[in-house]
Amino acid sequence: MLKADVVGLRFIAILEALKGVVVVVVGAGLFSLLRHDVQRIGEKLVYHMHLDPARQYPQVFADALESLTNVHLWMLAGTAAAYAGIRFAEAWGLWYDRAWAEWLAAVSGSIYIPFEIYGLVREVTPLRVIMFVCNVLIVAVMVHALRKRRAAKKKLLV
Repeated sequence: MLKADVVGLRFIAILEALKGVVVVVVGAGLFSLLRHDVQRIGEKLVYHMHLDPARQYPQVFADALESLTNVHLWMLAGTAAAYAGIRFAEAWGLWYDRAWAEWLAAVSGSIYIPFEIYGLVREVTPLRVIMFVCNVLIVAVMVHALRKRRAAKKKLLV
């Protein structure tokens, strides 16, 4: 494999590992909310951020926290752990040049593209453009790596 290809795969592996770390931190934060008055914590957060609790978004946030139970927190924390596990496995596989990780990265990256296009159709923001471009580039790098792997395999069989 070319050095540029390895660098690309390793860069994407680092991105995937960082996604896993972020989700672990969020999951740990959710887990730490067990046995606490979540609504009161939310109210303190809204106050600390100097938001008007009567406005739409803080009210939506407060309503969501009101219906949040310990069971919901366990489910969210478990989902976060599973997602992080997948991201860490993908990062490991990409770092060590595994075909299954390239497939996983290509498929998981392409799943987000229609949602990103929908978001861009609704409103173009710099963050949405950056996320869309990054995701398309990641999928393109993975497809390129998979094609090279297939070509090398065919060459060995001939």
